[in-house]
Amino acid sequence: MTEAMPSYLSPTGQEIIFLLLGAVAVGSALLVVTTRQLVHAALWLVVTFGALAGCYLVLTAEFVAWVQVLIYVGAVIVLLLFGIMLTRAPIGRSTDLDSGNRPAAVVVALATAAILVTVVIDGFRMAYTPLTPGQGGAAELGGSIFSTWVLPFEALSVLLLAALIGAIVLSRTDITGANGTNQRGDGPNGLSRTDTPGGGSPPDQTGGH
Repeated sequence: MTEAMPSYLSPTGQEIIFLLLGAVAVGSALLVVTTRQLVHAALWLVVTFGALAGCYLVLTAEFVAWVQVLIYVGAVIVLLLFGIMLTRAPIGRSTDLDSGNRPAAVVVALATAAILVTVVIDGFRMAYTPLTPGQGGAAELGGSIFSTWVLPFEALSVLLLAALIGAIVLSRTDITGANGTNQRGDGPNGLSRTDTPGGGSPPDQTGGH
């Protein structure tokens, strides 16, 4: 006997929790790209990653859920906050974060979402897979990653390495430009334009004392 397919009009408890977590993830992701405070964007990103980890738990992918929490929430967000501090980005509300391309961004986001939804519906339609514990363990995922998905896995490693190198370059202050000043506008010896070698204030150009 074949297992009867559940009706979409009577969702189970797992499906309701999955939909609620998905709504939280989408809502917090929208707040990430619409807020004008970088720190708030990073915190909303924590909520997004946490909701995704909950979705993985509902789908019985416990290993992926804990990796999501440990790596993305525990490492990537901390790295992002350190990047904000190292680059001296504005902490509070800043109007410079709004590039004025929101209409184009909305159109691209809606078009991408429509394409993804169409592909998923057309590819799976009424397919149903029962959630059985153990399918998201480390052994199954490790075998799949290092056999079927080894090339995307290595490409992602190169991408993360490039991002790390870029963060190091942005955080350095001893890189001088063509005019002899570094990224902060300091002179070739690391002194700012308003500093003197003796540490005092610049001389008065008007002849006063």
